[in-house]
Amino acid sequence: MPSRRDPESIFSALSDPTRRQVLDEVARAGPVSATALAGKFTVTRQALVKHLGALSDAGLVAPERVGREVRYRLAPDGLEEAAAWLAAVGARWDRRLAALDRHVRGRREHDRRRS
Repeated sequence: MPSRRDPESIFSALSDPTRRQVLDEVARAGPVSATALAGKFTVTRQALVKHLGALSDAGLVAPERVGREVRYRLAPDGLEEAAAWLAAVGARWDRRLAALDRHVRGRREHDRRRS
């Protein structure tokens, strides 16, 4: 069973536009090496490896050694955890907003009856 990662590490990794582009490319082309990815980005191979490391630490990509090469593939569990966190936060806000709406409607009805 995959370990649960905190949303902060996932969102921190996703906060960088280059990392989001790298993640998109890994999802599209993976499993893919840093060398193969380097030609598609304006950053150095070393910078790309650091971005891949951040994505890996966040659980968004999974490195796999194939001979002398490390290939990266999408690890969807991290994205699923981020989506679940967002859904939970959204549900809490929905409940709060619904309670506020009920309160405001109740006040309006009360005020209307008193007029």
